[in-house]
Amino acid sequence: MRPITRKFAYGLLALVVVLLALGALPSLLGSGDPYHLTAEPTAAEGPAYNLTAEGTDDLTRRRFQFFFSAVDAPDGRSKPYREGSIGIKESFTHSPFDEMESFRSFAPQNATVDDSVFVEFDGQRYRVQVVQAGEGD
Repeated sequence: MRPITRKFAYGLLALVVVLLALGALPSLLGSGDPYHLTAEPTAAEGPAYNLTAEGTDDLTRRRFQFFFSAVDAPDGRSKPYREGSIGIKESFTHSPFDEMESFRSFAPQNATVDDSVFVEFDGQRYRVQVVQAGEGD
């Protein structure tokens, strides 16, 4: 191989390694208390985001992984999510904040109250919100 071709190949290999590291690294970064998406069953009437209409296929479960984690959990809290300390992680990872933004964007008018959104799934209504766990949780 010619020297310039070898340098280009090494540079390309280094770029691929860096991009792979950037894909894996954000999930390892995290600081502060974890955030959870909570899904509390409620009897409140009114408009709600209808998640049942989307179905429960694998794509929907991956799109709303924090919501389904909260619904399946006995305490109604999703798996924890820690924000990145310098703001890079949020660009590369899926977060409960992303799910809340989706619910808010597509929910009917008046389905949001303060920091929460009403979501209907399989005939059950949930009040969904993101909470930050305190010390000792």
